[in-house]
Amino acid sequence: MSAVRDRVVVQTGPLEAGALLAGFCAGRADVGAVVSVCGRVRDRSDGIGVQTLSIEAYRGYTEPVIAELVAETVARFAVLDVQVAHRYGPMTPGETIVFVAVAAVHRREAFQACDYLMDQLKTRAPFWKREDGPQGHRWIEARDRDHADAARWTQTKDRP
Repeated sequence: MSAVRDRVVVQTGPLEAGALLAGFCAGRADVGAVVSVCGRVRDRSDGIGVQTLSIEAYRGYTEPVIAELVAETVARFAVLDVQVAHRYGPMTPGETIVFVAVAAVHRREAFQACDYLMDQLKTRAPFWKREDGPQGHRWIEARDRDHADAARWTQTKDRP
């Protein structure tokens, strides 16, 4: 499990998804599929313009929670490896917020594990998000749809 725990990074600097994916895949001949997702700052949210997204995190608290979510994912889907990199601090539209990669023997497990982990990160990872735009600022919380996406995984162990 320590190899997976080492793949949880919470940082203030930019995330280079291509470099992260290349590093994650380097030297791997034991996997049949790698699925990754790159979450980015949108320029509009709920129809409102976004100039800056600011995310707050407490690294000593946030990283262990994410490592726990990764451990759940590995156990649930029997994947071979997982990487999560998440930014905090101010970001502008087009910048990468989160990068998740999952390696598995078969593609279905990789897709499901990546989908599951993103749902869990969205609803359970301890981040505080504020959008700033022409109309001022507002704090963002997980939406009803985010909670519904996460809840669908409680219906069955292996399928949404």
